[in-house]
Amino acid sequence: MPKSTKYVAKIPDAEGYISYTPEEDAVWRDLYLAQENAVQAHMAKPYLEGLEKLAMPKDKVPQCPDISAVLMRETGWRVEPVPALIGFDKFYGMLSDRTFPAASFIRSREDFDYIEEPDIFHEIFGHTPLLTDARFAEFSHAIGRAGLKADKKDFSWLIRLYWFTIEFGLTRENGQLKALGSGLASSKTELPHAVLSGDPVIRPFNIEDILRTPYRIDIHQPIYFVIEDMDELFAAADRDLMVDIKAAQAKGLFAPTYPPVEKKAS
Repeated sequence: MPKSTKYVAKIPDAEGYISYTPEEDAVWRDLYLAQENAVQAHMAKPYLEGLEKLAMPKDKVPQCPDISAVLMRETGWRVEPVPALIGFDKFYGMLSDRTFPAASFIRSREDFDYIEEPDIFHEIFGHTPLLTDARFAEFSHAIGRAGLKADKKDFSWLIRLYWFTIEFGLTRENGQLKALGSGLASSKTELPHAVLSGDPVIRPFNIEDILRTPYRIDIHQPIYFVIEDMDELFAAADRDLMVDIKAAQAKGLFAPTYPPVEKKAS
């Protein structure tokens, strides 16, 4: 997760609604337009079915109470606006309460093609469609429950399971590689990189391997995991993930397949 941000959280009113400017609504409109065809072509059915259920507006920033109304009906989840950055402990706590934390700001035109920290386009357009599916919602709930049991030293291990599935997971449909993850749905450049370019390493879904795979948040992923059988992912909700984490820690992390972060000159 990025450690700092230039963005300021937008505060909802007493009913949970946020006043976005016409320019902010226009950014949402243009982001949606830029991704609409790509997600229809390259995202997996569970995501597309969820996007249809939500029927979110294309021309203005959606409001969390409206998204929550659909999620509550479908899976008992809700969306709650949060500051741009929250800690792992709060993140896991909210998932365990079936609440998805959504950064309330939307990116500027300057950051239109790429923003390191999550904004409301990533959170709502990327994440909430899968939360309309009871199986994916339960998997996210399981991550939250595991996080409540974890020590702080375990947080970064557990988040890798979320990262390589809910954020950047892949699957196959009729033999074609499709994207599941929210980080892919909301990214103009990484979605085709993941499913079309042939550049990344594609590995089979394996919980221990995922937990041992380091990642960087500020680059296209060099490795993706493909969930061939969704039941394998959903079965993780019934596992003792802390046992998996301890097994992964005993073996240690795999060597990174990406360059180190360049240090900024002081």
